[in-house]
Amino acid sequence: MLIVLCLTEITSWGILFYAFPVLAGQISSTTGWTLPVVNGAFSTGLVCSALTGLVVGRILDRSGPRAVMTAGSFIAAPALCLVALAANLPMFFAGWVLTGAAMGMVLYPPAFAAVTRWWSVGRTRALTILTIVGGLASTVFAPLTAVISAGVGWRSTYLILALVLFIVTVPAHFFGLRRPWEPHRSHPGLPEIAHGQPDEIARSVPFLALVAAVSLAALASFAAVVNLVPLLTERGISTSLAATALGIGGVGQVLGRLGYSLFERLPLRLRTALVLLGTTLTTALLGLTETLTAALLIALAAGVARGIFTLLHATAVPDRWGPAHYGRLTALVASPITLATALGPWAGAGLAALLGSYSRAFLVLAAINAVAILLAFYSVPRGSSMPGGEPRMD
Repeated sequence: MLIVLCLTEITSWGILFYAFPVLAGQISSTTGWTLPVVNGAFSTGLVCSALTGLVVGRILDRSGPRAVMTAGSFIAAPALCLVALAANLPMFFAGWVLTGAAMGMVLYPPAFAAVTRWWSVGRTRALTILTIVGGLASTVFAPLTAVISAGVGWRSTYLILALVLFIVTVPAHFFGLRRPWEPHRSHPGLPEIAHGQPDEIARSVPFLALVAAVSLAALASFAAVVNLVPLLTERGISTSLAATALGIGGVGQVLGRLGYSLFERLPLRLRTALVLLGTTLTTALLGLTETLTAALLIALAAGVARGIFTLLHATAVPDRWGPAHYGRLTALVASPITLATALGPWAGAGLAALLGSYSRAFLVLAAINAVAILLAFYSVPRGSSMPGGEPRMD
């Protein structure tokens, strides 16, 4: 099951998400649509992903990931074909609406729900493996997309990637996720940290603070990811080298996830604040650096911070409230994150247009990320787990 999810997540993330930052500039230049408008279509798709995730969370708690992820794979390929063949903006936006719905069904949230239920006590190790492989999506697909598009253009590139997506993910989800989906049962090695109904938890101050913190961090982080290529090309760096920097960020994500077990030993508040501090500093440094070498090193460090951040919010719900209502509660966390992510491409490009450069835009994004650090201190309820999984009784 884990091999299947690793295969489908690296493919889905690489094609549905990371191909776009590489192709956005080419789409804008060949169609005449402005870059903020092109990014706006992608953001619209991410909004649809967030809305889809709210429905998907309830389905996952009841019946598991197989049907949802298989259906998402079936939708994703023709949706990308619609994007590729779009002759006008309404058609282009429609393609991203369908693609966004597919994202909500095949990207991390349903995969995380599957891992959390199937692996129980060993969930952190399984999540680490899954996100390590998923973190390589940009490393594999950003340079690959740049090479293909240089030869055949962005439309044919998306058609090729849609075919790859269909061939890999549809059969993998359908045949590879057949493990029974049993009702949640408590486990002696994984204490039920906090009791309560999902609606009650969702209205609590710690839950709202968690949602606000990770949403702001996601906005800044993903805006930096999607706008890294324009930032570097603005400084005279070629698109292929900029795509390489984006790919190096994927390597950093893998390194960050490999080291996540060290962060798990820290108290939950401190762990959360340190990770958000890392994303804040690397975003600011990307806005300040002037050389390619420095940009590559900072992109690597930014990837490390993002890699840890992914595991941080993947484990945020069970670390604070236990795994019983993981699908629904995580959907309530993931949907605002996805909405914030949706604003990222538009926010980055819009800030750059408003402020006159991507460098200034990245500094503003860093300031937004800094607010998330303050909110993180209010995101831990009484009774959440201590490092090592032991319940805290303060």
